[in-house]
Amino acid sequence: MKRWIGAMKKIFQRVVVVSLSLLIQLVVFALMIWKFQDENDVLAAILILISVVVALVIIDKNTNPAYKIAWLIPILLFPVFGGLMYLMLGGNRLSQRQKRKMEQVESRLRENLPQDPGVAGRLVEQDPDAAIQSAYIRSSCGCPIYADTVTVYYPLGDDAYPAMLEALKQAEKFIYLEYFIIGEGVMWEGILEILKHKAAQGVDVRVMYDDFGCITVLPMGYKKQLEAWGIQCCVFGPYIPIVSARLNNRDHRKLLIVDGKVGFTGGINLADEYINQKLRFGHWKDNAIELRGSAVWSMTVMFLTLWDYVRGTEDTIPALQPPAPAPEGKGCVQPYTDNPMDDEPVGGGVYMNLITRANKYIHIMTPYLIIDYGMTQSLVNAAKSGVEVIILTPHIPDKWYVHAVTRAHYEVLVEGGVKVYEYTPGFLHSKVFSVDGKFATVGTVNLDYRSLYLHFENGVFLWEADCVRDVEQDFQETMAQSQEVTREDCRSTSIFVRLGRAVLRVFAPLM
Repeated sequence: MKRWIGAMKKIFQRVVVVSLSLLIQLVVFALMIWKFQDENDVLAAILILISVVVALVIIDKNTNPAYKIAWLIPILLFPVFGGLMYLMLGGNRLSQRQKRKMEQVESRLRENLPQDPGVAGRLVEQDPDAAIQSAYIRSSCGCPIYADTVTVYYPLGDDAYPAMLEALKQAEKFIYLEYFIIGEGVMWEGILEILKHKAAQGVDVRVMYDDFGCITVLPMGYKKQLEAWGIQCCVFGPYIPIVSARLNNRDHRKLLIVDGKVGFTGGINLADEYINQKLRFGHWKDNAIELRGSAVWSMTVMFLTLWDYVRGTEDTIPALQPPAPAPEGKGCVQPYTDNPMDDEPVGGGVYMNLITRANKYIHIMTPYLIIDYGMTQSLVNAAKSGVEVIILTPHIPDKWYVHAVTRAHYEVLVEGGVKVYEYTPGFLHSKVFSVDGKFATVGTVNLDYRSLYLHFENGVFLWEADCVRDVEQDFQETMAQSQEVTREDCRSTSIFVRLGRAVLRVFAPLM
């Protein structure tokens, strides 16, 4: 009886109901077009013409070639309704009203984040390569670089969680949380108790989570429950049973901000697997970084501008800025955000700049390795130039089909001199670049199409900061628990597995 009740609950979960509704809409749509085009040659000709026009538009778009191919193949195979499918599901399309609102988000972010010219000027003198990277970030998303921020790196979510709780307990004015996944359990309950207590004390507590990310781990209507406890809440991108390209864009950012003075980000979400209280795919290897100082203001403005976009409000942002802290911290710190609506892949740009400026080594940890031709060649070129390039990926996957595409990229990299290792104890979820002992970036940006082009993301660029060595040490310790993927491993893959991976690889940008 319990099994039957459990099965029924799963069947009627909102994610299942909404997903089935979307699938039914697409199937009915395709069948209707298929039937009508058989009965009406004029309609069929019009639909094929639409597909031709759409194909030309896709080819002309300034976007990733892999994404173009992933759409052009189904349009060519099914010209009758392929073009209409793209119009319904492809790309990043906003209404004029939404475009204006999104432009205001970027405008307000830039207005509230001026660059200290002294910091930028000193960086040009000290390290031109770092200055170029910083200038790219500033130009692309409006986020400045700071020289008075202390950083602490946590190689596991298990390590970061106590520090996050302690920071929350110290809140006096506001607490802002923005996460792709918040799941009921030990981790969230520990945080929630503090949030409820602080809200009762009059602290401004706000929580924003992505609906798709939380749809299986939070009960329906959870927003109302939080607000009943005095916690303001926004749900990003409601997962509703209406086919739309807007379902492509998710809020994948992870931010915990206290009083504009302390900020956390990194790979961890707020659910039990991220602190290994729940084992899903073996040991969950993840990370977080803590900032204390002026750079936290960038994270605060990132949160507030997107919060106001979703909520339809307009905070007086300057009034929330804390006094400038006493100068502390080593090197420079630059939090950044990536907005998929502005056609500028900031996360990918940061990664590419680090690859091209490396002189000694490039060390990467990523859960997914689904990269385009340009990044593949950049990594291979670096390896052939004598730079040590090592990439760590999971051995135990969270999604078999994504892991199959990840492994499909191994051979060309390994043959080109890049070393690839798989983390054998479980699933590696960290998103880290460590370069030459002086550069690093830690954040939410995966090496896959969705993260690089379709999701809202964030990260922190580090130059000679306190924790850069800790990032590299974590990489080395993780590599020691990983097994190398050899040329023989790649070459011994069966033809059937290769064919399957090739098919998945073509459609990887749509996964």
